[in-house]
Parts: sequence; structure tokens; C-alpha cells
Amino acid sequence: MQTTLTAQAQTTQEHRDEALRLNELGLQQLNKGQFREALKTFEQALAIFQQIGDTAGEGTILNNIGVLYRNLGQYAKALEFYQQALAIRKQTSNTAGEGNTLNNIGAVYRNLGQYAKALEFYQQALAIAKQIGNTAGEGATLNNIGVVYSNLGQYAKALEFYQQALAIRKQIGDTAGEGNTLNNIGLVYDNLGQYADAEKTLFAAIEVLESLRTKTLSDDQKISIFEIQPQTYRFLERVLIAQNKTNTALEISERGRARAFIELLASKISGNIDNQQAIKPPNIEQIQQTAKAQNATLVEYSVNESNLYIWVIKPTGKIAFKQVDLKSLKTPLAQLVNKSRLSIGAGGRGIKVEPKNESTKKQNLQKLYEVLIEPIASLLPTNPDEHVIFIPHDSLFLVPFVALQDKDGKYLIEKHTILTAPAIQVLDLTHQQRQKVTGKDVLVMGNPTMPKVGIPPVQLDPLLGAEKEALTIANLFKIKAITGKDATKAAFKQKLSSARIIHLATHGLLDDADKSIPSAIALAPTSNDDGLLTPAEIVDLKINAELVVLSACDTGRGAITGDGVVGLSRSLITAGASSVIVSLWKVPDSSTSELMTEFYQQWEKNPDKAAALRNAMLITMKKHPQPVNWAAFTLIGES
Repeated sequence: MQTTLTAQAQTTQEHRDEALRLNELGLQQLNKGQFREALKTFEQALAIFQQIGDTAGEGTILNNIGVLYRNLGQYAKALEFYQQALAIRKQTSNTAGEGNTLNNIGAVYRNLGQYAKALEFYQQALAIAKQIGNTAGEGATLNNIGVVYSNLGQYAKALEFYQQALAIRKQIGDTAGEGNTLNNIGLVYDNLGQYADAEKTLFAAIEVLESLRTKTLSDDQKISIFEIQPQTYRFLERVLIAQNKTNTALEISERGRARAFIELLASKISGNIDNQQAIKPPNIEQIQQTAKAQNATLVEYSVNESNLYIWVIKPTGKIAFKQVDLKSLKTPLAQLVNKSRLSIGAGGRGIKVEPKNESTKKQNLQKLYEVLIEPIASLLPTNPDEHVIFIPHDSLFLVPFVALQDKDGKYLIEKHTILTAPAIQVLDLTHQQRQKVTGKDVLVMGNPTMPKVGIPPVQLDPLLGAEKEALTIANLFKIKAITGKDATKAAFKQKLSSARIIHLATHGLLDDADKSIPSAIALAPTSNDDGLLTPAEIVDLKINAELVVLSACDTGRGAITGDGVVGLSRSLITAGASSVIVSLWKVPDSSTSELMTEFYQQWEKNPDKAAALRNAMLITMKKHPQPVNWAAFTLIGES
């Protein structure tokens, strides 16, 4: 009998260990934004805890599922799981867990703008943290209460709670928390118009948050830390511009741009993966030097709530600053960008949209031109062969700059040769990548047997036009395209290191948290893998190509959150590509095939990729005048 009991206890412990391992895995997946996988993993852990009657474990998982739904913005669902977790944690006298869940519920009510309710739950969480001596929890909750008072415009009260939170967070060495609270205090000073205090505090916040980079963090942790950070840089830019310090604001705009991406890229180039803090953000002199080295006019945008900041850096080193008041737009800028895309027939997420009538389309493209280009038009080069490199920000990454129209109906591509980059500093790095290109071959893949994505899983539509495109381009280079069931991840990886040009004509998926679809390139599934090549996997590959073309839908978009490092185009550059051509919407088959064929023919005549793409667009435009047919592609990186 005793042996049976011991065996049972051993089995129960093994089950518990397995459930704890699954919970850890679920948290890792959650931090990476892999919501579908995380939910599955948590549900497996929950089933095991329920089976062995481990109520405390059950409470932990229910709380974590609540966190997942809050991250997805599904607040009603989050509350449902938090309430279940709270009941269990009270029942099992897990006081620390109870405090944690109360804090989480407070956060949901804050997200919903129900501030009185948020305060009620935060106060309960605070009492528990004090009672059990959970100093970290106390600091976090004091900070959260400060945020609610700040949201209510009660700034004196907000400062009082923030100062208490800051003292605790400093004392216990909670660096991320300290940076977050300093950011919040800076924001209060900004709201009070105390710009010098705001500047000092926000600089301190950035120093603290940046010190986290030297800590040994995984790439995913880096990315999540840099989710809070970008807003701190934006706030500081605003405060500097309010004091007329526009050059310092440009340095901050660059300093807060694509940092995780730049550090990863720099460490890859230097071959020293552990040395990710060696690269400093550029100062004004280095920014001017880049414009000179590129022999291009750089245009850096920063979207800052109701203002758009634009810096123009000429190859001569001259810097001009313009500010556009977005309040006069009557619609948020992101909405105008979206409307412009829809009006030319460019849907998002693989949706085919019928182009609106001519006048609506023209109106939207001209409106965007008026906001983004008109203030700086006189600063752009008059010679159409000279390069203009746009460094977009936020929703501006979705703008088809080539298709913006002036009052005379002239498209921007007719006047300029255009490229884009995630940051000015990236241009130096992709230039270094270009020197290291060793590939000789051409790899073309198109229309793989499509994988299934989402919850519930749905098979992606085949892309017959993409197959035709792949065959046409392969024919141009006198090679064989890889299509259908052969176009697998394994086939891609096998050919990767020897390729100078990589052309992928398939679906590019975007993060779609609601449907649990990860950002990925769709390839053919096998018994070993789901066929989805994600940015996290791409970053670890060794690409030796001077150009990767993602001629698919929406691949240029990526997740536009915080640092944005997780986008497909950036992961390809990090893996070694010196330039990437991506599409900003689901492109029509026939015109894409023509445009791409034309691009490669032009590139053969002229080694300047940006000029080749411009010429291909101008030629395609003659036959297919609608921008939806020729304006989707953007060249990122080295020309």
C-alpha cells in the first residue's frame, strides 16, 4: 500500500513539474507576442493542474490567461479569467497572488477608462503588498495609482504617488520600474508646462531604461523593454521642440528609433553577438556624415500626437526642421493613411479592395502630399536621379511615398528616386552589409502549398499569379523556380547562404493578435513544421544576399508597435540582407509580374536598385495607370 502511495505521489509530482514547465513556456510565448501558442500552452497546463487537483496552480494559469486576453485588448474575457483566479487565490490563502490579480483587474478598469473602479482594486492590492512586505508590488501599485490620477488630470496627486513609487523602485534596484516611473513624472511636468523639469526627468528615464541594454537579456526581452521606451523618446522630443532645441530633438528621434534592431544588426555585422551595447546612437555630426556618404537627402518623420515633426538633412549637411499641426486634419493621421490606401484599392491583411473613384483617390493622395511633402518640397532635390531617403515613423511606414500626388496630379516618383529606412543609422549598417555580400546564386520561390493559420486554422489561398511571376523571373535568370510542395522552409534554408538575390512570391502575414496569426512568410508545411517562417527564425539565419524581394501581400508592414523590430523586412536585414524590397499591400498578379520583370531588367543595365525600381514603376505606370498596380513596393536599405 505504502509503495502505491509513493508511486502516486511521484506521478503527481511529475505531472506538477510538467504543468510548471508548460506555464514557463506559455509566459515566454506571451512575451514574444505568440498569443495563439501561449493560449494553447496555458490550456494544457491548466488541464494538468485540474487533473491532479492542484488548485493553487490552477489559479496561476487562470491569472496568466487573463494577462494574455488583456494584451489582446479583450477586456471582458480578461476580467472573466482574473475573477476566477482571484476567487481561487483567496480560497487558497495565496495572498501575494491575490494582490497580483487585484492589480491586474485594476489595470483592465484603467484601460476601460473606469478610473474609480481601477482605484478601488489598486488600493486593495496596495494594502496587501504592504501587509505581506512585498516591496516590489507596493512600488508597482503606487505607480499604477499615479497613472490613474494623471489620467484624471489630478497632477499634484499623481506626483505624490509617483515619488513614493520612485523611492521604492530605486531602493530595491527595480531598474525597469524606475525608468517607467521617471517617464510618468516627466509627463506630468510636460502637462504642467514645466519643460526644463520635464526634459531633465525624461533624459534620466532614458538613461535608466537604456542601462537595461547592458544587462544580459534575450532578444525578446530587449524587444519588450523597448516597447515602453519609444514613447519616452517621443515625449522628450516634444519637450525639446517646445524649447526650440530642434537639433537635439533630431538626435533623440534617432536615439529612440529601431534601437533593438540596430544593436542586433551591429552585433551581427561585427560578428560579436554578445557585444550589443557597443553601438552609440548618432550625434548631429554623424547624421550629417551619413547624408554625405549616401549622397542623398534624408527626410526623418516623427509623429507626436497632434504634431508631425520633419527634419530634412541635405548631402551638404544642412539641416532644416518643419512642424505640421495635425489637429487641422480633422482625422487622425493614421486614419488618413488608411483612407488613402483604401481609396487606391490597397486593402490590408490580404483583403482585395475595389479602388474608389478617381476624385476620392486623388483627394486622399494629395492630402497626404500636403501633410508629408508640401512643407519640405522646396528642400528636396530638383534632379529626379538624386536619391531621397524617407525615414518614416509609426503609421507612415504604410505610406506609398512614390504615389503621393502634388496639386498638378504629378506622382512623387516622377520627381524623385525614393528609398526608405527604419533609421538614419541603419543606412551606415546596410552599407557595411553590402561590402560583405558573398552570395552568387539566385533563389526564386513562389506559390508554395499553403499552410494553415489562425484560430480556428484556415488554409491560405493559393497565389497562382505568384507562381507565374516566380517562373517568369526564374526564366530571366535561367534557373528553376521552387514552387508548390517543394517550397519548404528546409529548401529555403538550404539554398540561403549561396544566394545573392532571393525572390519570394508568397503570402507575407502580419501579426493579427485577434486571430492569433503571427508575422511570417508563408512556405509549404511539412510533417516537421507548419511552414510559417517567422521573424524570430529569420534573425538566426545567415543571409549573404544583396537583395531580398518579398513580392507578396503586406510584407512591408510588420507589427507597428514600439520599436517595430519584429517586422519581416527588418529581420531579413538583421540576418544579412543589405537591401529588401517589400510590398505595402496585396498586389495584383499581372502588374506585379510585369513590374518585377522590368525591375530586374533595369537593374541589369544600372546597378542602382532605387533607380531600377523607379524606372520599372514609370514603365508599368504607362500600361497600368492605377497606383494600386505599381506603387506597392518600397526599397529599404542600400541602393
